[in-house]
This record gives sequence, structure tokens and C-alpha cells, in this order.
Amino acid sequence: MPLQFPFMQQALIIAVLVALPMGMISPFLVLKGWSLMGDAISHAVLPGVVIAYVIGIPLAIGAFTAGMICALATGFLKENSRVKEDTVMGVVFSGMFGLGIVLFSMIETELHLDHILFGDMLGVTWGDIAETGLIALVAIAFVGLLRRDLLLHAFDAQHARAIGLPVRFYHYGLLAVLSLTIVGALTAVGIILAIALLIAPGAIAFLLTRRFDAMLAVSIAVAVVCAFAGVYLSFFLNSAPAPTIVVLMSLVFVAAFARSRFRTVATAP
Repeated sequence: MPLQFPFMQQALIIAVLVALPMGMISPFLVLKGWSLMGDAISHAVLPGVVIAYVIGIPLAIGAFTAGMICALATGFLKENSRVKEDTVMGVVFSGMFGLGIVLFSMIETELHLDHILFGDMLGVTWGDIAETGLIALVAIAFVGLLRRDLLLHAFDAQHARAIGLPVRFYHYGLLAVLSLTIVGALTAVGIILAIALLIAPGAIAFLLTRRFDAMLAVSIAVAVVCAFAGVYLSFFLNSAPAPTIVVLMSLVFVAAFARSRFRTVATAP
């Protein structure tokens, strides 16, 4: 049985710790239309990881700094040019990702690029689990305590500003938590697959629910169940855990889409 092996126990624990904050943040990204922002930040952390390795600081600090630079640069360029936000994000994250690849190829390192891009869930340590758990705690606390205001900010930022909410704080706070969550997922699922875990749970919940509280609960449940089941199944399929989780989420999304279409057709006059 998979649970007999310590590396599987650690993989299951870190998978759940990654899934919890991602499941909480995902509905806000879906409602706010920030799917590409999550993709941008997840790719943009690579140069931060490489630079952090070179100067000898924790990789998480470099990754978080690079992610925030990407988010701030995107906001600055959007506000000071006629270029649309999605175009700006495409330019910024592709440029930073390219810079990360160039830096990685120029240095001698014990880091494996495959592990950065796709994660190494079966090779995590208890230190990695502790770091991911701390990040998950911060993200869950932020979203849990401020979810009502964040929801209003996602739906109608102008109204939120009019009633006196600190819109800038919520905007950059959500970006910071998004960056932190991606950093927490790096060890487990890597840069490339982090975006799937950030977006799929919220998209599935959006198809299945009509109220935000229900959407949040379904998103968290989908993320956690798929993460746990994906790691568990990967043992029997002899596959990598992270891609197995993503495939499971994709299948759940297809099922949710089919259900929503059937419900729409069934209720049509």
C-alpha cells in the first residue's frame, strides 16, 4: 500500500497543503479574470529562484520577489500605456521566464530544471513541508478573514472604493498571496503545473454552484480531493504525481461542464 512508504506520506501531506490555499484563491482568480495573472507569476518566478541560488538565500524569497516584480511591472505598464493588461502580462512573464532560462544555462548548479518546472513531489523533505505549511497558513488566514471584502473587490472594485474599502490593499494583497501560494507549490508541482491547480478548482466550482460560499467550498473540496487522489493513483499508475493531479482535475472539469450543459438543456423551455 502507498501509505507504507515515507516518501508517499510526505507527498500526500504536501499535496494537501498546496491544494488548500489554491482551492481558496482559485474562485477569486476566476471571478476577477486573473487566470493569466496566475500563469504570468508562476512563470516569472524562475529568475528569482536562480538568483536566490547564486547569492545563497532561500529559494522561496527569490521566487516571491520575482513574482511580485512581475505583478507590479504588469500594473505599472497597464496604467502608463495603451496596451491591454493581457498583452502586458504576456510580454512581462515571457520575458522573465526567458531571463530565468538564460540565467539557469549560464551557471553551474545542483538544481534540476525539470524539478523547478514540473516539481518533485516524491522528493520533498519535512523542511519543504514545513515551509509549504507556513505559506498555506498565511494564505488561508488572509483569504478566510477578508473573503467578503475580496469578493466585493473582485465583482465591483468601483463600488468597493466608493464605500471606503482599501481597494489598493486588497489588490496587491491578493497578488502577494497569489505569489506566496505559487512559491509554496514550487517544490511539489513546479512552475508549469501550478497554474492548473490555481484555476481548475475555481472553474469547476463556478460551473456547479450559484452562490459564492458554495463555490468556495466546492473549490477547496475539488482541490484537496484531486490532490490526494492524484498522488495516491500515481503510485499504482507509475506516473508523476503532479501531472496525475492535473489530469484528474481536467476530467472533473469535463464532467462538471457536461453536467452544467445537461442542466441548461433540461431547464430550457
